[in-house]
Amino acid sequence: MKIKKICFYGPESTGKTSMAIRMAEVFHTTFVPEVAREMLVKNDFSIEEIIRIGERQTERILEKEKTATRLLMCDTDLITTQIYADYYLGVVPPILYELEQRVSYDLYFLFDVDVPWVADGLRDIPHKREEMFMIFKNALDQRNIPYVVVRGDYQTRETRVKREIEKLLA
Repeated sequence: MKIKKICFYGPESTGKTSMAIRMAEVFHTTFVPEVAREMLVKNDFSIEEIIRIGERQTERILEKEKTATRLLMCDTDLITTQIYADYYLGVVPPILYELEQRVSYDLYFLFDVDVPWVADGLRDIPHKREEMFMIFKNALDQRNIPYVVVRGDYQTRETRVKREIEKLLA
């Protein structure tokens, strides 16, 4: 059986991680954390480090896909890695585009910035949330990747995400 991969995608501090974990619980499967959070303590990284993050994120998804049941919840993707490489370094290493091609998703959730921003030591651009949302949205639009926008309070978001995943499984 093919595992359907779900990508929780969008700017920082929009509830993606919490939702990925919650949906993994609801659908009795596993989730792939954002590897950058394991590797970085601040947003001061090199091209080599962003490449390692991209490689490890891809490896982790492919590895977790083997143990998932029907669904794999993914807290980020390689487009996100590209966006932050461009934002912080001004360049996107070509390997990140190659890695993007190794994993495809069955459903993208684009998380809006209509929830309070929460500082956590790594998040550092609260003043650019709308701008970053548009960068994330445009990256999907440019690739013709369909997505579901997730807005509202946490309960509204959870209900919407759950409903869309159930439709995917139907």
